[in-house]
Amino acid sequence: MPSLKDLKNRIESVKSTRKITKAMQMVAAAKLRRAQESAEASRPYAERFNAVMAGLAASVGGSDSAPKLLRGTGSDDVHLLVVMTAERGLCGGFNANIAKLARAKADELRGKGKTVKVLTVGKKGRDALKRDFGDLFVGHIDLSEVKRIGYNNAQDIAKDVLSRFDGGEFDVATIFYSKFVNVVTQIPTAQQVIPASFEETEGDDSGAVFDYEPSEEAILADLLPKGVATAIFSALLENGASEQGARMSAMDNATRNAGEMIDKLTIQFNRSRQAVITNELIEIISGAEAL
Repeated sequence: MPSLKDLKNRIESVKSTRKITKAMQMVAAAKLRRAQESAEASRPYAERFNAVMAGLAASVGGSDSAPKLLRGTGSDDVHLLVVMTAERGLCGGFNANIAKLARAKADELRGKGKTVKVLTVGKKGRDALKRDFGDLFVGHIDLSEVKRIGYNNAQDIAKDVLSRFDGGEFDVATIFYSKFVNVVTQIPTAQQVIPASFEETEGDDSGAVFDYEPSEEAILADLLPKGVATAIFSALLENGASEQGARMSAMDNATRNAGEMIDKLTIQFNRSRQAVITNELIEIISGAEAL
């Protein structure tokens, strides 16, 4: 049974931990607002960009003149998985859920006889996948020094991916990230970026006919690399909001758990102190009776 001193030290330790988790919760809440605004602001642009690209891609079809980024290499034997996670932990299952989705996809592809390569963005994803897929790693992008994600960071990742595609290192590229819904809900998502895949949506210009200058193929050739960077940038922003939301929720739970533990330890401390006092009274009374 722990002594009163041990219980008192443990209570003080848990109180210190609760102060830290509470502070981290408040910091995450402050960062979440800015990250959520950035993620939500990027969605209309990304959706409209995809709608325009869908129209262009549909007009080009599967012609031989279509850009390679649209028609692909004609094979799907080699897959590049771009796993984007956080640089830090203490955010619940945020990193683990993204890694779990990427692990399931890698196992599925390998089961079909495909070759899998992994490019990690963020330290936690690399650490989570290193044990099972370390031999499949082809690169890592460190964003630990980046205070605020910008489009230039997405461009750097896109250049890395595109250079590998131009070099014939893979046939299909898929990015893995977490889509932000709210503080308690973040959805692990897989999105194919090479070959480009666009879903046609009904809009205000659904019945309009456009003449493009230069040709659709030339426009696509110029915009498709930007489309890869745009998809990666949108995923990074979604990840940023998801990370802060998950951290805020995790630290809130940790703060509550610390409070419950303090209450239990305090009860145990009071009971132990009462037992000590009772024993001392018994000794005093016994001594008095002996006299």
